[in-house]
Amino acid sequence: MKSLHSFCLTLALAGAAGISTHASQLSEAFNGGAPAANPDVLGTAYPNLPAPRTLLQPLVVGTDPLENPSGVITHFGFLSDSAAGLTSGTKTEADENTYLKLDFNPGGPTAGYDYGRHFLFQGHENGGGLAYVTRINLDVTDPAHRITLLTPVAADGKTHYTRIDGSSYNPHTKTLLFTQENGSAGGAFEVSLTWPPVQRDLYGILGQGGYEGVHTDDRGNIYICEDAGGTRVKVDPANPASPKAAANPNSFVYRFVPNDIHDLGKGGKLQSLQVSIGGTPVTFVPVDATHPTGDVFSDNQLALHTVGTSHPVKWVTVHDTSVDGFAPFDANKAAKLAGATPFKRPENGVFAPGSKFRTFVFCPTGDTDMNSGNVPALAARGAWGSIFRVDLTDDRETGSISIVYLGDSIHNSFDNVQFGSKNILLATEDRGDGLHAQLATLDSIWAFDFKKPSTPPVRLVGLGRDAAAAASEDNEPTGIQFTGGDASLEALLGTEESLDDARWFFTQQHGFNTVFEILFLED
Repeated sequence: MKSLHSFCLTLALAGAAGISTHASQLSEAFNGGAPAANPDVLGTAYPNLPAPRTLLQPLVVGTDPLENPSGVITHFGFLSDSAAGLTSGTKTEADENTYLKLDFNPGGPTAGYDYGRHFLFQGHENGGGLAYVTRINLDVTDPAHRITLLTPVAADGKTHYTRIDGSSYNPHTKTLLFTQENGSAGGAFEVSLTWPPVQRDLYGILGQGGYEGVHTDDRGNIYICEDAGGTRVKVDPANPASPKAAANPNSFVYRFVPNDIHDLGKGGKLQSLQVSIGGTPVTFVPVDATHPTGDVFSDNQLALHTVGTSHPVKWVTVHDTSVDGFAPFDANKAAKLAGATPFKRPENGVFAPGSKFRTFVFCPTGDTDMNSGNVPALAARGAWGSIFRVDLTDDRETGSISIVYLGDSIHNSFDNVQFGSKNILLATEDRGDGLHAQLATLDSIWAFDFKKPSTPPVRLVGLGRDAAAAASEDNEPTGIQFTGGDASLEALLGTEESLDDARWFFTQQHGFNTVFEILFLED
């Protein structure tokens, strides 16, 4: 068998030779794609449905023990907080993955032990001040040393982190960055790469918000996507019985410009993306007596989500430590005051390979409600979710924004995005239990033709539902990661066009919280 990168690299090289990818070529490259999505029948478990000749190789499962348990944090996917047994305990919801290939042993709790050179890091999204960070030692087969805890509990039995979601490696600071999707109590923190791990909160520097995706560019700037749900309004304002299913845009895309790229603790400027339409900035519109539907039905939202159009963007400063100080602050509130443009929950983003950090893709999840998506006026305004691209000028201070894909009832609720080559964009869905039931369909992982906006994607995985999730919730594909893992600055995604030696991982979140590597079988 061979990893997916060889297929993606073949397409990347073909594109460089003047052969652009399109839907039929994508379908051929991925063996036609997965046959279908799984249906949603509560209480029924379903196997994952990958594309033909692909193999989903489990790396760790939620019941796998941690090498160095701390308090009730004892296993990868479950807390030991239930007398009824481990799998009755709190699910820890492993989220985004960060893969690193190092040229040294970073160490661990067992002195002198060789932990290998290949590692997969993830934050866990459970709440209650008990979220944590793990490191899967991919070269280690001994279960006693396979998974290492990087954030032990304090004396009060808490880690004091909640809903850890995004993760990435910052080669400038040589630290791991993690974000918490926890509203105005969320925010980012960093963890040292080597043992013993040292943690530092960045709440007064990068601010606090419902942060998810986080990425660093070659200049040391940090890009963050925020997932902060907006006020729901009626999908038919003229009908008193109409359901409140359409969410007001309420989340922002941020860029942090550090004073010292090697030490985030020295502060800097937090900025947010501002879109202008017809020469006027698109800013937050509250749901109130003057604006009973907020910005949900506006012409600006229609223009922003219209395929084939492009609108100017720039960065506006929302907080500057040299002026505003280092006290923790509400980034969402500051972005609204600064006139930044809100979106419908942009959960994750990624730089396009070979773009020299001038093209950034992000994916608002949308309303995750069929009552909203089935209203044409709302579907045209991103109710089913969307994928945007931002193309920056050489100085990266201004640019333009356009739609890569506008979601529909089949492809929607986009959560994680990652490139499989310069022409192939991978995206996961997070429909949530409610939309699963409404559409009677579980989530999928898709491959889009990045060079051809609006081209229907190919389904790579129709996600199943494991036994631990079947009774009361659904699994979600998350943590999609496709990289060679090189920890050097020169290998940051956005610099190189080739993804040679890349490996692809994703997590089947909720339930057993299984982490998979996707492999392709030889013909």
